[in-house]
Amino acid sequence: MEQSTVALDVAGLAKTYAGHGRGVEAVRDLTFRVDRGEFVCIVGPSGAGKTTLLRCIAGLLDVSGGTITLDGTSVTGPPPGMAVVFQEYGRSLFPWLTVRKNVELPLKEKGLGRAERSTKVDAALEAVGLAENADAHPWQLSGGMQQRVAIARAVAYEPTVLLMDEPFAAVDAQTRAELEDLVRALWRELGVTVLFVTHDIDESVYLGQRVLVLSNRPTVVLEDIRVDLPDQRDQLRTRSSQEFADIRTRVYQLVQLAKKGDRPETVGAG
Repeated sequence: MEQSTVALDVAGLAKTYAGHGRGVEAVRDLTFRVDRGEFVCIVGPSGAGKTTLLRCIAGLLDVSGGTITLDGTSVTGPPPGMAVVFQEYGRSLFPWLTVRKNVELPLKEKGLGRAERSTKVDAALEAVGLAENADAHPWQLSGGMQQRVAIARAVAYEPTVLLMDEPFAAVDAQTRAELEDLVRALWRELGVTVLFVTHDIDESVYLGQRVLVLSNRPTVVLEDIRVDLPDQRDQLRTRSSQEFADIRTRVYQLVQLAKKGDRPETVGAG
């Protein structure tokens, strides 16, 4: 029964980088689960191993210990049911390909026929508001529109789990708010499981159903916070509510404790 509800299971994950004659322990013992259809955000101090964690989950880095299981299958390389949207959208798009061709590329690799690819690309571009820009090239678009292309590519792939690594860090505040609402709308519409890494505490509370706060290196989960906010969220009303402020304050306090090197047992004792 448990197998049918858990999309992503990270158990005792450890990652040590070798270099200059000694190992650097980046992640010590990370354990958490994400249920199917959940939206979970991850925050922590700079250097806390957030990106390392995501790259391990995506199968882009070998782990030093522990296990990562996606839909019941152990992750030993990039899993077929997962899509990733990185912060560096400019680097992830091919400038010589049109928007349409960029979104279509993973579907070609998936082996889909031309008609099916076309249908999925059209739907994905429509969903992110780029239907009229299908024949443009990424370099002709603003940063926010380029990130929409990257999101469209992930959506067209129809993943069961979507990983997002600080995807809005490089765009302006207004565009960021629009992209936040876009991702929440797509999540609700598609029923995909989302794991979203961000350094922005307010963003994590606004987007997520849960916020995992990571400790400083070597990384463990400091606290798993349930975000008890209405499912329908609004940039003005939600962010100005007392409930939002209370959760934000708790996450902020934990990140400050993490910066000082506090561990879960220390936080719990407080």
